Amino acid sequence: MNRPLDTADVVVVGSGIVGLGAAYAAVRRGQRVIVVDRTDAPVGATIRNFGHLCIGAQGGQARHYADVSRELWLRLSRDAGFWLRESGTLVAARHDDELAVLDAASREGGIRLLEADELRRLAPLRAEGLVGGAHIESDLQTDPRTAADAIVRHLAGLGVDFRFRTAVTAVGEGHVETTRGPITCGSVVVAVNHDIDQLLPDVAERHGVVRCALDMMRAAVSFRHPLAAPLLTGWSLVRYGRFADGPEAGALRERLHAERPDLAAIDLNQMYTQLPDGTLIIGDSHSTATAPAPFQPEAAFTAFLAEAEALFDAPAPRVIERWQGVYAKGPQEFLIDRGDDGVLVLAATTGIGMTTGLGLAEENLAAAFGWAAAMEGTS
Repeated sequence: MNRPLDTADVVVVGSGIVGLGAAYAAVRRGQRVIVVDRTDAPVGATIRNFGHLCIGAQGGQARHYADVSRELWLRLSRDAGFWLRESGTLVAARHDDELAVLDAASREGGIRLLEADELRRLAPLRAEGLVGGAHIESDLQTDPRTAADAIVRHLAGLGVDFRFRTAVTAVGEGHVETTRGPITCGSVVVAVNHDIDQLLPDVAERHGVVRCALDMMRAAVSFRHPLAAPLLTGWSLVRYGRFADGPEAGALRERLHAERPDLAAIDLNQMYTQLPDGTLIIGDSHSTATAPAPFQPEAAFTAFLAEAEALFDAPAPRVIERWQGVYAKGPQEFLIDRGDDGVLVLAATTGIGMTTGLGLAEENLAAAFGWAAAMEGTS
């Protein structure tokens, strides 16, 4: 007996934030959408991050996608009912060269420099060594563990058909082959992050995609008052595009690496976000490989805790959880590929997927498929 043909206007492969963004872009334009994922819920980089939507620290194309994402995050948080706050981001400066980086970036607007006393009213930091800081005004914060599931539920309510626990074995023009049978469609979007090398190895090799593994932890803390916003440090300033590309950041990087080669060796991004339950996400280190080992050296976690104790005016954090995150990494910030078969492949390849992924999907689906702006009043 022949099965009825399974059809959709758009099939999205992958239910991470870029895949969810693609489904959101399509369903808001009246498209019938099927999302296929081999897991039973988003479990990758989309839930393993800080929940820090770092809009104002991006530059170039990343800033454009981040700005688009910001509006989509605000809309989704309201419509899907998950926690999100317009907190901005705090930056703690403990050396004059860090202040110099912040001062240079602040000239573009959207960053307010802070005196040390004002910063300590917003974050429970030790006074010793603190020389000032900044507030990045446009940034947002969410809880990635609750946001992703809420977006899935919201999109399902809008009519998106999620096919979880279903692996995709092949994609091509107008069709997707899965372990539960074929799907015919008008358009295919592949958003599987680092696993692009499993489904489309030629695309991964052409774009130089490997994996970046990072160590993170969540801890119970006893702060005199909560963090008013996510908190970055000098190690963060040498990572993000708006700060990292100038001569001031070059001098800062040179000093940090000379003073703390141990932290440079784990490629530290010393940053913190506090969740609504009061626990603190602490991290993170970075290690690049085609297939990173699952084993996590304790040295990274020891460094995280030591640096947190030196920064915060509080008792030592008590570790609750540790985990390994993995994301796609490439020589460019984004992988955007549309082959002769019309399949659109999208990934953020610098670890800023939560910040830019919704905008990356929105902009590139509209351009690739010739869509007009969505009718937002009904979403």
